[in-house]
Amino acid sequence: MRLTGGEILVESLKKEGVDTVFGYPGGAVLPIYDALYDADIRHILTRHEQAAAHAADGYARATGRPGVCLATSGPGATNLVTGIATAFMDSSPLVAFTGQVPTALIGRDSFQEADITGITLPITKHNYIVKDVKELARTIKEAFYIATTGRPGPVLVDIPRDVSGAQCDYVEPGPVDLPGYRPVLDPDPEQVLAAARLIATAERPVIYAGGGVISSGASEELRQLAELIMAPVTTTLMGIGGFPGNHPLSLGMLGMHGTRYANYAVCECDVLIAIGARFDDRVTGKVETFAPGAKIIHIDIDPAEMGKNVRVDVAVIGDVRRVLQALLRVLQSASHPAWIEKVEKWRKEYPLRYEETGLKPQFIIREIYHVTEGQARITTEVGQNQMWAAQFYTFTRPRTFISSGGLGTMGFGFPAAIGVQVACPGEVVFDIAGDGSIQMNIQELATAVSYDLPVNVAILNNGFLGMVRQWQELFFRRRYSYTELYNPDFVRVAEAYDAEGIRVTKAREVRPALEQAIASPKPVFIDFIIDR
Repeated sequence: MRLTGGEILVESLKKEGVDTVFGYPGGAVLPIYDALYDADIRHILTRHEQAAAHAADGYARATGRPGVCLATSGPGATNLVTGIATAFMDSSPLVAFTGQVPTALIGRDSFQEADITGITLPITKHNYIVKDVKELARTIKEAFYIATTGRPGPVLVDIPRDVSGAQCDYVEPGPVDLPGYRPVLDPDPEQVLAAARLIATAERPVIYAGGGVISSGASEELRQLAELIMAPVTTTLMGIGGFPGNHPLSLGMLGMHGTRYANYAVCECDVLIAIGARFDDRVTGKVETFAPGAKIIHIDIDPAEMGKNVRVDVAVIGDVRRVLQALLRVLQSASHPAWIEKVEKWRKEYPLRYEETGLKPQFIIREIYHVTEGQARITTEVGQNQMWAAQFYTFTRPRTFISSGGLGTMGFGFPAAIGVQVACPGEVVFDIAGDGSIQMNIQELATAVSYDLPVNVAILNNGFLGMVRQWQELFFRRRYSYTELYNPDFVRVAEAYDAEGIRVTKAREVRPALEQAIASPKPVFIDFIIDR
């Protein structure tokens, strides 16, 4: 077949099983949009390119399949940068396509030209600029392969306008062969045995599970491991849902905003089994005092993470699911009654708690949990709303808690929720938002309304940039510098977009409002006026 570059892109997307693209058109991608006009691929027109990247990211995190976004050259491409960086920090499989000025105009400061491959070099797993239409199909196949294998991540493909408009004979590319890229999937048997021997010596084991458990589909293996060796399990923010939050061995999240009993258990454990986690600073705090008496086993697919932040006694490199399967074959069952009893004592003595007067955000999140029976897909913005959601909604399934962890991107939650709703049309989706962060991509109400996506947004409205204000309270002598907000009437904003708006000021109004929102076929903003 003789196809244009735009048609080759569409054909390549079909070969990769892509059913949805999130994007925004512009001059440099017109040949691509012309090809999409007749394609049986769903295109979701967002109202900002950053939202396209976040929506594609949300789609990827909810499904495990790569999310795809598309933007024009120059400002369209640079508007994707925050979304690409978010996906990179959280190891989310994303393929971003950008338009570029014609090849003859590259490097001449042409209209809407930006060196997007140079700009995104530090925040992509790999990126390409395609200067020959004959290379386009092979490049796209490589991009999807790189994004989804090994440690997942974003890949960008930059396509000049003359390349997307040029024609050539389309030949389906053969298998991908990248000599410099060979992810290690199967662990070294000796590393597995070394880990098993160390686990067998443990009297106070703790499992510390991260997002790699979810990426590799290893939640069931993690549960089996925990029950076999009777080890309490704590998760990172990205690992939430990888282990059932209602399991007797669950400690919830650890670190700066984690449970006290999870942090105590890590401090006193003698063997720490880190699985698909990277020892980020929000977990470890001061590295020298993190798990001070523990031998550490680190299981991860990325060799670069081994010893990067903390010393490791046994490193097992490989796909998390395959490593756990190998471990389960060689480990013996164990019990640690004294250790489990001590952890249970901490759990009872130091539960998560809050003042039950007025309208509290923690109460709202618990009510969302009860009304949805724990089965909703939850996205969050970033800040206090994010931490309250992580603490007070009990997640029992993987890919149901979707949040910007590494980059901490305000404005992520709402477009991500749109991507999740597109991916999971029959499910209840909530974005738990702050009154500051929701305004960063509030224009995506038009997207949700246009495509009949019944996304629910719970705005925890206290008139502050809450997390920043909290730090000012704790560390800057309560000098609240530019953290108090003037907010619009969120109910009227929702109604202006032909969505539904509900205002809640009292605790008794919370459940009826949530039930009304879930029953509505429209996107719903619930403006919870919480205690300041």
